Amino acid sequence: MYHWDFGAIWVYRSLLASGLFYTVLYTAVCIALGLLIGCVVGIGRLSSSGLISGPLRAYVEVFRCTPLLVQLIWFYYALPVLMHIEMTPVTASVLALSLYGGAFYSEIVRAGVNSIDPGQTEAGMAMGMTAAQVMRRVILPQAFKRMVPPLMSQSIMQLKNTSLLSVLAVPDLLYQGQSAAHDSYRPLEIYTIVALCYFLVLFPATLASKRLESRLARQDHG
Repeated sequence: MYHWDFGAIWVYRSLLASGLFYTVLYTAVCIALGLLIGCVVGIGRLSSSGLISGPLRAYVEVFRCTPLLVQLIWFYYALPVLMHIEMTPVTASVLALSLYGGAFYSEIVRAGVNSIDPGQTEAGMAMGMTAAQVMRRVILPQAFKRMVPPLMSQSIMQLKNTSLLSVLAVPDLLYQGQSAAHDSYRPLEIYTIVALCYFLVLFPATLASKRLESRLARQDHG
């Protein structure tokens, strides 16, 4: 029978804490960049011009239909060869994860805007507003309430996806856990702690997402 000894891994607490910090940091950065990309692409895809919506749709489909792990490896190893640009593991990871998340965020934004009654756009235009003003003042405020739950769910997925960054030796929680496991020869204890750390971050975020979704639903029915 295996003898658990969590006391033996106490010495690695700073290493794991550092990994957790970088995991949360990378998540925050990638969510912020992904949301920015998603808003621009999502609204751009609503354009009636195929020259605008076409390339944006191609971007979304490419990133949604290829595994994130493959994208991470491609950005780190292939892109520097093609573009002759030095790419650090952190840069490649943030770029790939942000673009990957942005593709999913854009679909949420596009669906949210499309869910608003077209009559409201027509009413805004009849009042003398420009298309941009109607989008900013009328459509987006209403659509945003409907976007919040799926946006939060996708953001939670972004945190989970950061575990893949370890393949590029980015010092996130999983990578530091792997280093500690190799050094301590206590992989079960280390990976149990790593899993617990992810849970302690993700579970409150999931609860907050559900509570916000319920609150928005009550407001809609109210």
